[in-house]
Amino acid sequence: MVEVTMCSSSGSGELTPEEERVLIRDIANLAEASSKEGDTFYLITQRWWQHWIDYVNQDQPNNATDVLSLLEHCNSAGSSTLKRPSGIDNSDLINDAASEDSSAGNDIHDTLLEGRDYVLLPQAVWNRFHLWYGGGPTLARKAISSGLSQTELTVEVYPLRLQLLLMPKGDRSSIRISKKETIGELHRRACYIFDLNSEQVRIWDYYGHRKHALMNDMDKTLDDANIQMDQDILVEVLNNVNGTALVGCMSSIQENGFAEKKATSVLVEPSKSSLSIAGGWSASKGASRSHGTEISQSANLTSARELENTYGVSGVSTRGASAGLTGLLNLGNTCFMNSAIQCLVHTPEFARYFREDYRREINWQNPLGMVGELAVAFGELLRKLWAPGRTPVAPRPFKTKLARFAPQFSGYNQHDSQELLAFLLDGLHEDLNRVKHKPYIRSRDADGRPDEEVADEYWANHIARNDSIIVDVCQGQYKSTLVCPVCNKVSVTFDPFMYLSLPLQATITRSMTITVFTCDGSALPSTFTITVPKQGRCRDLIQVLSNVCSLKQSEELKLAEIRNHSIQRFLEDPLISLSTIKDDDRLAALKVPKSVKNAVYLQLVHHRQEQDSAGAQATSRWKPYGLPLVSFISRHDVITRGNIQTLAHTMLSPLLKRESLRHTEISDPSTSMAVVDPSSAISSSDARFESSSKIVKKDVSGSKALTLPKLPLYLVDESNARIDLSVGEEKAIRLPSSSTLTVVQIDWSQKLLEKYNINSLENLPEVFKYGPVTKKARTEPLSLYTCLEAFLREEPLVPEDMWYCPQCKERRQASKKLDLWRLPEVLVIHLKRFSYSRSMKHKLETFVNFPIHDFDLTNYVANKNNSQRQLYELYALTNHYGGMGSGHYTAHIKLLDENRWYNFDDSHISPINEEDVKSAAAYVLFYRRVKSDASNSKVSQSGAGHDNISS
Repeated sequence: MVEVTMCSSSGSGELTPEEERVLIRDIANLAEASSKEGDTFYLITQRWWQHWIDYVNQDQPNNATDVLSLLEHCNSAGSSTLKRPSGIDNSDLINDAASEDSSAGNDIHDTLLEGRDYVLLPQAVWNRFHLWYGGGPTLARKAISSGLSQTELTVEVYPLRLQLLLMPKGDRSSIRISKKETIGELHRRACYIFDLNSEQVRIWDYYGHRKHALMNDMDKTLDDANIQMDQDILVEVLNNVNGTALVGCMSSIQENGFAEKKATSVLVEPSKSSLSIAGGWSASKGASRSHGTEISQSANLTSARELENTYGVSGVSTRGASAGLTGLLNLGNTCFMNSAIQCLVHTPEFARYFREDYRREINWQNPLGMVGELAVAFGELLRKLWAPGRTPVAPRPFKTKLARFAPQFSGYNQHDSQELLAFLLDGLHEDLNRVKHKPYIRSRDADGRPDEEVADEYWANHIARNDSIIVDVCQGQYKSTLVCPVCNKVSVTFDPFMYLSLPLQATITRSMTITVFTCDGSALPSTFTITVPKQGRCRDLIQVLSNVCSLKQSEELKLAEIRNHSIQRFLEDPLISLSTIKDDDRLAALKVPKSVKNAVYLQLVHHRQEQDSAGAQATSRWKPYGLPLVSFISRHDVITRGNIQTLAHTMLSPLLKRESLRHTEISDPSTSMAVVDPSSAISSSDARFESSSKIVKKDVSGSKALTLPKLPLYLVDESNARIDLSVGEEKAIRLPSSSTLTVVQIDWSQKLLEKYNINSLENLPEVFKYGPVTKKARTEPLSLYTCLEAFLREEPLVPEDMWYCPQCKERRQASKKLDLWRLPEVLVIHLKRFSYSRSMKHKLETFVNFPIHDFDLTNYVANKNNSQRQLYELYALTNHYGGMGSGHYTAHIKLLDENRWYNFDDSHISPINEEDVKSAAAYVLFYRRVKSDASNSKVSQSGAGHDNISS
């Protein structure tokens, strides 16, 4: 268990608010670093938590969205005016009706939302709070692995609630059990509850009151067995004689009404808390515009089943003021599903198709499909939503089917509407695929053939295996071009797409500041700020920098990262992605002759004396300082200490003050040497290593020799020892054998500083420096066209997704270029607002200026044989409000029959003005092709043309 101790500065046992805040922050940091599956987390009421946050951070602004951020962003507490919180009181989280049975423990309300109603605390934090404040009740929950890869940690706030049905007696019992428990544990608990011998009992997955599967794999988890919340489990008692089920069990079930009834408890979907923020626990304040709505909706859920059967599936009208204005009840955090469904339901091609006899196209045998069940569930729901009237529909049957075939959307968590949409379109396609037996087709590379020929071949191959209403309406085709960075092999393929996921980056370029050094002492270091592709590589940076720094034909640039006043590493691979260079890094570029081979770089690191006031007496010591200067020497030459002295004088010559060039009398020749004139720096590597005693120069008047004192230089050898280079001028030095970098330190005394001006070496600028906030220039909002251009721009593949080059026979980080080749009737565009990393999830609130009318993609289509204008019109979109996890989804939809926009907020529907459609909440956009008189719909063959609702 994590332990952090702190003594009270007040001298009493009770900590100050500031001490409490710091201690909880430190404990939280430790918990973040060590959270793992199986850890215990504790629910604490949001009301009490907010009181404590206000108490320890009085008078501080608070916009953070998680526990750690709340503690980190308030670095000091104000005056203590708020009263210290009383004992922890979690009673408002407890469902008293469900907790009457004390053996079942404390059951919480089904409608709780993290950040609105409760916060999750690691065990060490809870223990500390409980020690300080007491109270309760204690609500412990376990962290489990979840997600498709089982690598994401989730706190199981709501374990499975299962209804156990005992046969043949007809008894029933409700239990809570983790979905990570095994079937064996469920079997054991069922036997304990009904007081049965385990050898006489077998249990069945009794989902929907049908025997789906015998649960006899005792080591399998309930999650793997796809057991759902609130479903039934059949507990079957076997005959002692022959091991068969006792006779009459089903009739007993019928008599007790179990075949007609399911658990009647209303369950609004709670949230399971992602462990992606602050080491596995979040505490978002979660103020969402949807909360009042979702609470009011939950009160109506008791009659949801009756509402489901209000309308039949025949006689659906597509005209009339109320058609298409039916809302969907929120079953508990199902706004993500409701918004996506409404957009699909109001797609004219789908509205007509599913109102006709679509069942004839269901592919009942497709192993990739859902045996038609998903298509039927969606079709029935669509017919209800297009029925006359405005009574909201509960999408419970559809949600049940969805959870059955896509367990990632089961339970009571908030999900991404785009991820649901992607699954739904793919699932409907497979259920409705007209191809019953998919032929095996091997695609060929382009190999120089015309793009039109290759594209048509790829599309024909695709249609031979995939032919459905979804393909007819929603699928288009990319042209994908890959270029090997080593052998320049070009691979062209044409791939289908269902939607476009566009990045929300206002710019695709990046400003970088680099300092350029000369290695011959001919000039001071120069700083350049250049613009490079944001997703470019080091070779792009070098190319741009070579142009702006006037690089000679005989020179090349070598990039180096500077850290702690010395070179940390050379960036020698030209394919290194610029995204790996951070804004606060410091880079240098060295001008070196191309002819130099086997060079050892000499790095002159500056030291100066700094006062150290620690202790009773002030002392001084040498510390690294400023920018290193760099030159090079040949590894094959014999280098003396005098050579290094000469080289150092050459590098420092641009810094020499003019008055220091005048002849000065130096009485002790052992402390001086003749030096080269700064204006005539030696460019030949051979001449550079001539004995310093032979290098003599007249002063500026041309009458006297110029001498300067020997520099206090120290060679740092491989054992990190300093070798004095100011004595033994003729003595050879030994270069490090294992490195291309040799460090020479110079100690700048006050006397030496009088001869040189080293102000220009003071600081090396960062790659990108965020300056003070200034008045913002007037800029245009981010355009949807700009997002599309960024999506289509050439960029290198990420290292995890490297391409196997058939010519090199190796995986390469190829450059990839996408082009639009064939556009669908309905174009779905996903704006990538959410970004995910190991420790956090982030949402971009960027406003995107997307066209409602005349979205013209003509110039973005690479197929120039298509002479028609590619115009689209917006007819639907989903919106996401709020933060991650605690946000809310709605849909804006245009009823084409009325030419009017409406806001679909779960069960609440209201008209809106067209100018209100655009907002920073827009998430998934639905565009339909604008038909010209001369064009014919390609979807008419499937009966999916424009009908009376889209005219």
